[in-house]
Parts: sequence; structure tokens; C-alpha cells
Amino acid sequence: MTQRRRSDRTLDSIDEKIVWELRREARISNNELAARVNVSPSTALTRLRSLRESGIITSTHAQYDMTALGLDLHAIVFVRLKPGAQSSSRDYAERAVTFVNVINVFLMGGSYDLLVHVACTSSDQLQQLVAQKIAADPVVASAQAHIVFEHLIAAQHMDHVDGFPVMRGERPIE
Repeated sequence: MTQRRRSDRTLDSIDEKIVWELRREARISNNELAARVNVSPSTALTRLRSLRESGIITSTHAQYDMTALGLDLHAIVFVRLKPGAQSSSRDYAERAVTFVNVINVFLMGGSYDLLVHVACTSSDQLQQLVAQKIAADPVVASAQAHIVFEHLIAAQHMDHVDGFPVMRGERPIE
């Protein structure tokens, strides 16, 4: 896991609109991005490069159909570390994120220390992953797999929201 640093770059409304549109659809063409943000294509391209160089945009990702790839069983594994091991939760997370079939690892506060999103081919593969990898680490007290029936991606359902100012509560939903 790479440590993310906060950029010193100040974002204006155009930068935020660019990030918002890319959050919704990372494959958008530069011309379409410029049109949605209401700037020239050269301005959109310059701004996008600056957002990448400053570390505001760290990467872009494809959303893909895991079922088509044979990984149609998803689960969230709730991990509780042993008492006193919470200080090593980051170390454990860095190990867990390298396990084959792990999609994401979230370090948490509350009843569980980590949530591990996994994608498997079968319940047997899920059981082996949890028993032989996730729960086998000496710092793990318990690991409970919860099956995911459906996964909705919020950015694909935000047509009614006009950007980050709405998310921050600075503007109402229009």
C-alpha cells in the first residue's frame, strides 16, 4: 500500500469539475471532458496534466465484469486483530492486499479492524482464501466472510449530483 500525501495544490471549480467527470467516466475523451466542464480542449488537457503531476489524480481504473472473468463470488471479510495487535493493522493490511483474489483492503475503526473485499470462483476458493491466508496470520483473532449479492458503484448513479461542493454540503442538490 502506498502512503498518499495530501497535495499542496489548490483546486478551483474547474479542477473539481474535471475530477468529478473523470470519477464518473475515466474513459471520456478530452473533447467530451472539455465540453462537460465548459472549457476549451487545450485547457482541459493542461488542467488534467497538472492534476496528475500534482498527485490529485493518482490513477484511473477500469470497472470490469468479474463474472465474465469467472470471479462471480464476492465477499467482504470482516477482520478483527488480536488485542494489542491493532498497532500493526497497517502492516497486516499491506500483507493482505497482496493476496491473490483481494480487491481492496480498508483499515477501520469500530468493531472490526479491517474489511477485505475479495472475488473468488467458488465458495471453496473463498473458504481456502479466508482460512489459509486472511485468518492464518498470527495477528488475526477472527475473520468472517460476508457474501456480496450485488455491488453498486455510486459514481455511476450520480447524475442528480453536481460535483464535490454538493458532497461537501456547500451546495444543495439541484
